[in-house]
Amino acid sequence: MCNGNLPPADANLKANASTKLAIKTFSKSDLASHNTPSSAWCAIHATDSTGAYTSGHVVLDITSFASKHPGGDLILLAAGKDASVLFETYHPRGVSHSLVKKLQIGIMEKGSYDDSFYSWDSDFYKVLKKRVVQRLEERRLNRRGSVEIWIKAVMLLTGFWFSLVQMYMNNNNFMMATVWSITMGFFAAMIGVNIQHDGNHGAFAQSKFINKCAGWTMDMIGASAFTWEFQHMLGHHPYTNVLDGAEEIEKEKGVDSLIEEKDQESDPDVFSSFPLMRLHPFHTPSWYHRYQHIYAPFLFALMTLAKVFQQDYEVAISKRLYHIDAKVRYGSTWNVMRFWGMKFITTIYMLGLPIYFHGVVNGMALFVIGHLACGELLATMFIVNHVIEGVSYAKKDLKGAVGDDDDDKKRNKEKVVAKPVTMLGDTPMDQTRAQAIENSTKDADQKPIPMIPFNDWAAVQCQTSVNWAPGSWFWNHFSGGLSHQIEHHLFPSICHTNYAYIQDVVENTCAEYGVPYQSEPSLVVAYGKMINHLKYLGRAKSE
Repeated sequence: MCNGNLPPADANLKANASTKLAIKTFSKSDLASHNTPSSAWCAIHATDSTGAYTSGHVVLDITSFASKHPGGDLILLAAGKDASVLFETYHPRGVSHSLVKKLQIGIMEKGSYDDSFYSWDSDFYKVLKKRVVQRLEERRLNRRGSVEIWIKAVMLLTGFWFSLVQMYMNNNNFMMATVWSITMGFFAAMIGVNIQHDGNHGAFAQSKFINKCAGWTMDMIGASAFTWEFQHMLGHHPYTNVLDGAEEIEKEKGVDSLIEEKDQESDPDVFSSFPLMRLHPFHTPSWYHRYQHIYAPFLFALMTLAKVFQQDYEVAISKRLYHIDAKVRYGSTWNVMRFWGMKFITTIYMLGLPIYFHGVVNGMALFVIGHLACGELLATMFIVNHVIEGVSYAKKDLKGAVGDDDDDKKRNKEKVVAKPVTMLGDTPMDQTRAQAIENSTKDADQKPIPMIPFNDWAAVQCQTSVNWAPGSWFWNHFSGGLSHQIEHHLFPSICHTNYAYIQDVVENTCAEYGVPYQSEPSLVVAYGKMINHLKYLGRAKSE
């Protein structure tokens, strides 16, 4: 997909007197029905002749283009939905107007996505993208891939397989086999954040084939890259810490709405752990949440076991992940074969061979120990970025009486936007904006601070994400760029090895526009603040 100037989508385009060509109008249900590899349509927000966003959306047929797309079939994840966020965030250099026109087959019905949480009215993200691209060009850095990531990938893959074989071979020394199992779990986690993460984001290499291979390493360590794509790329990344209030109210009543009625703008990373853990202030706390800061680290260790043995299979069989339709991947026979084939193969070398060399009990124990090590490390590095003191949360609210008995009205309730706030009810962007305005008054040559909407997409990413050890080359490499979470959320298609080099550009631009940019000095500090935040979340009342 590529960007360009488009006619306003809500303009009268149904007939063109000169060309006699009809412009088709599609509903959300029309769009949702084209969500398979064999028939893939997506919607993106339109622009006027000046490049400013309009309230309408155009519809693109990306079915045939997927095989030619520079990012490979990554583009198919956009099928059947409003893909504006994906469109903007995966193309920091912009996209050709002529290509968009070539792919366009119509427009969405007027007002189809007027209830979106996000605003795209400001130039904050446009300026930020331009400056980051300029920095990469100045340092002659490729957006995708680097020598550094290739060297690291070889080291991590070698470490994983060497540890696994050593675990097999130490069949007369269970304690040493346990050490190698933990080591294998460590390397599996490192592969997850350093190789598959960039690969599935299309950022590991220039080649789409190599990116696909890098993404496949998720399957190699036992999990499914498809499940990860749905939760991470379609749920968490576009809608970080955003919760659909309407759907959560229905769920608390025990009602599971049809997938067609669910709102795509909701972050599964903050609602999927509920009710075991309360990670969003909207959720109603239970008595045991008072102790979640104590039992949370134990649950973290179970993360990969739950995904490998439960979530992956549920998604493959039901073809959905919560509110996310999974037909875009599992509508392909090849992808279905890949899922079941890799599950079978990995079960052999991750579980079968340890049992063969060590016996049933010890073999299963080694398998579990490796997963516990992997899960603990992965969960730790991910959660500190979005569930921590000072971070903001967002919610799409309902307009109207929640207790209305009219089913049609329930389904059609109008949604309104509330600005992101912290657990304490504060809005950090109020403070950073005031500071930016104060700084601007001290410099007579500085231009007035633009008013950035609280729900500006890029500004929300900054309000809901936190860095740790910013600017550190070592920790950036160790975490696969997770230490620069703000940069990663703003630029997921940029290889993580570049984040340490663009970090100052992002921070300075945020300061200029009055947008929050929170960072902690180290992972240890961030972890402590995360635990304290879980404790507060477990005891505070719901919104």
